[in-house]
Amino acid sequence: MTMSVRQASDPVLPSEAEALMAGETSRKLAAHIERDADMRLRLLEDGTEGETIALPASAVRLLFDILEHMARGHAVTLMPVHAELTTQQSAELLSVSRPFLIGLLDKGVIPHRKVGTHRRVRFEDLMSYKRCIDDERRKSLDALTEQAQALDMGY
Repeated sequence: MTMSVRQASDPVLPSEAEALMAGETSRKLAAHIERDADMRLRLLEDGTEGETIALPASAVRLLFDILEHMARGHAVTLMPVHAELTTQQSAELLSVSRPFLIGLLDKGVIPHRKVGTHRRVRFEDLMSYKRCIDDERRKSLDALTEQAQALDMGY
């Protein structure tokens, strides 16, 4: 089997058949995953005896996550944390507009650097910002839920 060389950030959108296969595989893999346990897998191709490979526990968890997303029909990409993204890629990952993202960069909310006239954002910095925003949202929702319960609104 030959694999074509892809950019790390190129998303893979699974076909319907791939989504079904990913779902079946993730269910089977889930039955064998132990927390922080390495795994040995046997690779079989038609007409060959196969080969056994070892996967570190962290890779098994990543593989499971990838398969779960593919099973739902989601586009999947694998990106190293040290990768630098364009402003458009960064905005898409945060689900915000590019002008909104640039405003955050200009205010210093998210670190970035310039390459000529272009801004580059480290994936790691972007995910750190996303975690902070997600935490703030969760806290706000918790506060709203407490208020609704205190007012006996049926939530």
